[in-house]
Amino acid sequence: MHPQLQRQTLGDLLRRSAARHPHKLAIRCGATDWSYREFDAVCNRLAAGLAAQGLGVGERVAVIARNSHGFAALRFALARLGAVIVPINFMLTADEARFILGHSGASLLCVDGDFAALGAEAARGTAVRRLVGLPSEHSSAPLPGTVDFAALLAHALPTPVPRLDDSMLLQIIYTSGTESRPKGAMLSHAAVIAEYVTCLVDAEIAEGDAILHALPLYHCAQLDVFFGPGIYVGASNLITGTPTPDRLLALMAANRTTSFFAPPTVWIGLLRSAAFDATDLSALRKGYYGASIMPVAVLREIQARLPQLRLWNLYGQTEIAPVATVLKPEDQLRKAGSAGKPALNVETRVVDDEMRDVAVGQVGEIVHRSPQLLSGYFDDPERSAAAFAGGWFHSGDLATLDDEGYITVVDRKKDMIKSGGENVASREVEEAIYSIAGVSEVAVIGLPDPRWIEAVTAVIVAKAGASLTPEGVIAACAGKLAGYKCPKRVILVDALPKNPSGKLLKRELRERLARPEPAGSTATLAP
Repeated sequence: MHPQLQRQTLGDLLRRSAARHPHKLAIRCGATDWSYREFDAVCNRLAAGLAAQGLGVGERVAVIARNSHGFAALRFALARLGAVIVPINFMLTADEARFILGHSGASLLCVDGDFAALGAEAARGTAVRRLVGLPSEHSSAPLPGTVDFAALLAHALPTPVPRLDDSMLLQIIYTSGTESRPKGAMLSHAAVIAEYVTCLVDAEIAEGDAILHALPLYHCAQLDVFFGPGIYVGASNLITGTPTPDRLLALMAANRTTSFFAPPTVWIGLLRSAAFDATDLSALRKGYYGASIMPVAVLREIQARLPQLRLWNLYGQTEIAPVATVLKPEDQLRKAGSAGKPALNVETRVVDDEMRDVAVGQVGEIVHRSPQLLSGYFDDPERSAAAFAGGWFHSGDLATLDDEGYITVVDRKKDMIKSGGENVASREVEEAIYSIAGVSEVAVIGLPDPRWIEAVTAVIVAKAGASLTPEGVIAACAGKLAGYKCPKRVILVDALPKNPSGKLLKRELRERLARPEPAGSTATLAP
């Protein structure tokens, strides 16, 4: 049989949905509505326009933009060309984005009006040969200095279809680790589509869903747990780049949204909105959260105020595309705080340093085997090899198993902070703080916070005679780091806890200092 007859790539999924549901609403964003037939045609024309710009198979295309119909079309157009999308967090500084552009070797950078200036600055000195302007939720005006989206759509059909297969690289998503520089997780079409199947089954994403996509699409969570699977099954997809609580509530009511995903911080924001009780959310049946555990008090509040809503907790990471385990609706209160059980296409263990399964209740590292896994880190063979040591992918998360096989994450071996749904590498923040005059030692940890769930917290030992203040440290970080990475709290101490060999005991530090503080506060505390 000819291999192209069995082809299963991301672009094929949309084409099939368009054939099944030609007149059904596929995309709604601002004033733009596209049926599945229209969305399919737009993606074909955009692919043709990008091909006319010289874009070829395997080339990397970065994007710095808010959620929009343009972002959605770009996702599938690149897949049809065999090009590789590199989504970039739009909250990064120009220097941080420039590293990703340079490391990935991106040849095109797509931006919207909010980030055109950032993109132009970040692209300097990289292999980016031109910028492409994407329409935003509320504007489609051409962006000066960019290739216009509308002009790309004017190219004739059909697009010459390259010979693709599902083993080819679909995306590189940069993820923070303990290192100060992020690493690019490479995921193939096959890996991402295997994860889509997991989501369709375990998260019950279905053809009849009307899904609101509000978390940024540069996150693989929104992109590949909800948007991609939604297109796969023919759901209707409402996209917004302005996810304020009142805006979200208005969109949910006006569009009879049935499905919504957000980290706990956003769910809490919705509950606290003055508009919540006056909003008709009767259509909302499926709710999802991730990035951190939902507080039990909030779970109970959601249950009381939205009694028709079923909730899922989805745990994972970029490297597994990203769903690894699922805590289903029936277990939300019974197993509160748990990450659930391994998802459909994932095999998960909790092991000690010798790769032996730990006993019930003992702490070990979560490791996975799955067709969803990354093929490696881009241009980084050493970290790729380390990630797959022992024939399993090492998540870096520490967890326990109970006697029913439910996993509870207790710590992060990689020392990652998840603040407001964003990954923050503590070492990157520490390096920025070490450059501040007067800092002798610093440990950056995440502490419980009513707004951020985990607040980036810097615990600092000052040099003798130095006059450090929490406010001064935060101000100094503001010029070095993206806003979400900057400490929300600074605690000055006389010494940091260490073991006899001098290793910093961050877990002990977290346990000693963990207590909620008002959002954005600072404190001075003796050990």
